[in-house]
Amino acid sequence: MGNLYRFVEPLVLLLLKKKGHAYGYDLCTELQEHALTDTAIEKAALYRTLRQLETNGNVKSEWETNKAGPARRVYKLTKPGERHLEEWAAVLEHLSQSMARFVCDVREAKLKPVTKKTKTS
Repeated sequence: MGNLYRFVEPLVLLLLKKKGHAYGYDLCTELQEHALTDTAIEKAALYRTLRQLETNGNVKSEWETNKAGPARRVYKLTKPGERHLEEWAAVLEHLSQSMARFVCDVREAKLKPVTKKTKTS
């Protein structure tokens, strides 16, 4: 399946779809609640994902400087990003179905007695 950090991407897309826009820090605090695996999501993985999504045109960001305190980058989902989220939903749905079949196969194999075949001379 490759690196599970890739599952950060659909989570970020979904959170931005729900929120409309968000700061990286806000996304970081919410990612764990929506995680698709038990593995902790590192901040570095989040920011790498955001940069890649922006490079690919799925997310856009702007520096927000009109509030008190330091400037912060605010992220928004683009139309191509919404389509990419739908693609992720289809991929994950297929993966979910495949995993369910796999688990059923394992359970079935567990119930069947193991028979050893012997060579006859």
